[in-house]
Amino acid sequence: MAQESQQEPQVSDHTGLRRTLGFRDLVVYGLLFIAPMAPVGVFGTLDAKSHGAVALVYVVATIAMAFTAYSYAQMVRVAPQAGSVFTYARKGLGEGPGFIAGWMAMLDYLLIPAVAYLFAGIAMEALVPEVDRWVWTGIAVVITTLLNLWGVRAAARVGFAVLAMEIVVLLVFVVSAVTVLVRDGARRDWWSPFVGDVSFSLAAVLGAVSVAVLSYLGFDAIASFAEEVTGGSAKVARAVLFCLALAGVLFVAQTYLVALLEPLSSAELAADPAKQGSAFYDAVESSVGGWLHDLVAVSKAIGAAFAALAGQAAGGRLLFAMGRERRLPHALARTDSGVPRVALLVAATVTMVAAVWAARRDDGLDHLVSVVDIGALTAFVLLHASVVGWFAVRRREGPPQWWRHVVAPVAGAAILVAVIVEAATSAQLVGAVWLGVGLVVLAVQGTSRRT
Repeated sequence: MAQESQQEPQVSDHTGLRRTLGFRDLVVYGLLFIAPMAPVGVFGTLDAKSHGAVALVYVVATIAMAFTAYSYAQMVRVAPQAGSVFTYARKGLGEGPGFIAGWMAMLDYLLIPAVAYLFAGIAMEALVPEVDRWVWTGIAVVITTLLNLWGVRAAARVGFAVLAMEIVVLLVFVVSAVTVLVRDGARRDWWSPFVGDVSFSLAAVLGAVSVAVLSYLGFDAIASFAEEVTGGSAKVARAVLFCLALAGVLFVAQTYLVALLEPLSSAELAADPAKQGSAFYDAVESSVGGWLHDLVAVSKAIGAAFAALAGQAAGGRLLFAMGRERRLPHALARTDSGVPRVALLVAATVTMVAAVWAARRDDGLDHLVSVVDIGALTAFVLLHASVVGWFAVRRREGPPQWWRHVVAPVAGAAILVAVIVEAATSAQLVGAVWLGVGLVVLAVQGTSRRT
């Protein structure tokens, strides 16, 4: 049975993906989706929530998400196919839960790129205010969609250049911050990013972790390219774990440094929520200078668009996999020269509509952000359940190893359930409605298959 689980998928010429990606390409897609400076937008919120222990928040969040990464690494070896959690849940839990996992992940994969495109539009509007944000948002969708239609390898090459730019900007920030700290000293205690700037509160740290884990969403997109990687599924598993670990190091380092530069205390940020969103930029500008503020802003504008590129590519492959299994219209499974162009165009269309709609509304960003994460978190819970189902319940790989196949995934699922409970009520409501629609679709499909 173990040998059976490692077989590559048998697909026709019209539904096959081309193997062109290496380890570096996988890491590029994962880091692009996450974004190396993802904490920039949420630093102020996390600092206020955690009483100043923002670096510790990311240490805990990295450990928490490591459980999910570990479950991905196990299941990608079982099912090295496109579709990610949709495929894994089908293997470990059955057809029904597999569809629900894919359905919930679809909510995340189609809307997270819309948020990223909107971030790019907002940043570009700030630099060129004569052009409305919705125009910039639409331009970003068109450019990145064309790159994805060109092919996964070409998109990875361009993405690598963008990622290199983001890393350079991050390094410039680190060097500048260290220089200022050595020259002028820290505005907070050197240990405060780990223990708090007033008093330590474990409850406050855990409450902030429920927000911080959302910065990591995107590393799982790596698993969507399992059918397009050279060298087997082990390379995908290594890329998932490496990407999460590297992102964790980058997040802890930058939040530690900016916390030391922050002119306001965590209590002052908590008392003035309006200052939380720009806290990272404000700290950089007051300590280093406006030039670094602008450099970070430009980097975020470009990086957000290419984070959306990676998300759109992953979303297209999820639609492709569900179409191939006839859980969605089979036309989504067609490929052209190894590129799932139909699925990509559908994903791009949905994303374009959502992003431009949000860009034309003052409250559009709030509406999108409130719902994008609940789908991914629910799908991750089913991912952990699929590990238990495949290895411990079905025992398809022989006797289970209880730590790897039961304890770790159950702990990971428990963490995610806690995060879902802490999510906004509006997000929970949208997630529940989307789940309800998915259950109806599943019931209709079950009825049609029996008749």
